Amino acid sequence: MKSIWNSCKAAFAMFSKIPTPMVDWNKENMKYMMCFFPFVGAVIGVLTWLAGCVLGAHVKLEPFFLTVILTVIPVFVTGGIHVDGLLDTSDALSSWQERERRLEILKDSHAGAFAVITACVYFILWLGAWNQLLTNPKGIAIMSLGFVMSRCCSGIGVISFPKAKADGTVAEFSRNASDVISREILYVEIVLVGFLMVHIDPIQGALAIVTAVVVFWWYHHMAMKYFGGTTGDLSGFFLCICEVVMALVLAIAGVFL
Repeated sequence: MKSIWNSCKAAFAMFSKIPTPMVDWNKENMKYMMCFFPFVGAVIGVLTWLAGCVLGAHVKLEPFFLTVILTVIPVFVTGGIHVDGLLDTSDALSSWQERERRLEILKDSHAGAFAVITACVYFILWLGAWNQLLTNPKGIAIMSLGFVMSRCCSGIGVISFPKAKADGTVAEFSRNASDVISREILYVEIVLVGFLMVHIDPIQGALAIVTAVVVFWWYHHMAMKYFGGTTGDLSGFFLCICEVVMALVLAIAGVFL
């Protein structure tokens, strides 16, 4: 039981800026960490739902100001750890270099021109998606669950995909994880989240699930083709792309439903 609690603390300490009790970074405490990774998404989801559905309905805020709040909630909760992976990966992919050079670019702490462009486009897409979703409460609720779904998929990728680097963060997490149990728990979490999405709205929920699956498939193809496996940055890249594409699909779907 202590190991499970420590794994939960480790997940929040690693993947969020939420104040967390100290935990030793050893194999036992990291054993089930990926199982709790989606819980960080649950926090983001609750805050998103409160802001989009509760705050938006009971407090007179300008729509644009509310979309800004919704856009920055994930960044405030996570500290931007996944956005960092998005930008590093964008620089690496845009370099069109050999695989080893791409992996070196992932480790480079400097932001290139393509990272800056990607950041601008990424947040503009979020602003647009949230602005459209303000009139679609069910879409906001489903997207709130999408933050959990994306982390379930990302966790499965960390455990299951080949590792691009033997000494990377993802490789370390995988070595310390209880792979079979963690993967099965993540699958259960995906099923539960998918059920809730469809329960809220069958069509929009199904679209969100299909979107996550398609982006996950593309992520695996991209990671294997260009990097020979996954890394922490690639996992963050996938998570960001998966979430913003889900939001855009829900925003467009809401127009026709």
